Amino acid sequence: MKSSVVELINAEMAAYLAAKAGDDRVKAWGALERAHILSHPYLPLHVANHWAMLKFAFETRDAKEAIGQMTRLALAPLGALTGRIPIGNTGRSNVSAFKTMPIPDDLRDAISRVTT
Repeated sequence: MKSSVVELINAEMAAYLAAKAGDDRVKAWGALERAHILSHPYLPLHVANHWAMLKFAFETRDAKEAIGQMTRLALAPLGALTGRIPIGNTGRSNVSAFKTMPIPDDLRDAISRVTT
């Protein structure tokens, strides 16, 4: 795993914590989603991201999201083992865990810079 990818994920997690501290749930979820897109290929980071999403769902008392995150925590290792990782998926319960989604342009650019 490239350390630069970890740095990108850490930056998104820092943005999540800042938004959470500022009580901005929309920005907090957005940062978690972006960290999820980046962490997808790396099982330990992917699972850690879903764990953070689960904790935030509990903190915000979002039962539907919490159930969705518990399901995704169970599915993440299976997806990694089978190679069925839906690229660009935001990891939230409001989208299918199997749906491929477009990667935001700025993340695509950042990923290409650290992987080339």
